[in-house]
Amino acid sequence: MTEHDSNKITADSGPQKSVSISVFFPCYNEQGNVARTVQNALDVLENLKTDFEVIIVDDGSRDDTAKIADEIAAQNNRVKVVRHPTNLGYGAALQSGFKAAKKELVFYTDGDGQFDIKEMPPLLPLMEKFDIVSCYRLNRKDPIVRKLNGWAWTKLVCFVFGMKIRDIDCAFKLFKTKIFENMELSSAGALIDAEILARAVRKGCSVTQKGVHHYPRTAGAQTGANLRVILRAFKELFKLRRKIHHS
Repeated sequence: MTEHDSNKITADSGPQKSVSISVFFPCYNEQGNVARTVQNALDVLENLKTDFEVIIVDDGSRDDTAKIADEIAAQNNRVKVVRHPTNLGYGAALQSGFKAAKKELVFYTDGDGQFDIKEMPPLLPLMEKFDIVSCYRLNRKDPIVRKLNGWAWTKLVCFVFGMKIRDIDCAFKLFKTKIFENMELSSAGALIDAEILARAVRKGCSVTQKGVHHYPRTAGAQTGANLRVILRAFKELFKLRRKIHHS
């Protein structure tokens, strides 16, 4: 793995050449966030004047997320909706997003609006040299317990897979879509980010890192800190290690 930290990229940086990009948002019960989040993405992407698509992955939401997503897609043919009839988990939502992506690059961030999509364009020039930009949260706006869990999880995953990633689960990542060709992903839950990076590194993909700002959630509720979700991720981590090292 080639790893760099690219914090010297400025906010005014933009793509050096025309790119095509799929941007997707995994959503679960995000009726209070999804319209604003998608509109912000459309504003940024239209300003870039690039070939793009926006994908909303509704992971079996029980609120009006699916209805709102359908309304957005009906008004803009560059937006499409992928729906899970029931809640399958964060990893399954990401897998569906990557499978639906048809452009050269694929970027995802959560539908909760805790990141600013305006910080995505400065990542694009990095794709001329790297296969993945894995971002990390600057001044993470989460409860202290969640921040400690995230720090410990990142350290453990990096130890298990021999990686040097600052923030494994930061939901602000950009990939070359081709890296997902012939990549068999098995994680349906919280382990998905670790699995993607571990498998990509094993394939020889190059990774760079960049800090992005993190903002407080303004609507909806977090689900990632659920104890059952955490315990499941730990159990699956060591199964995944065996899978990857024997693949």
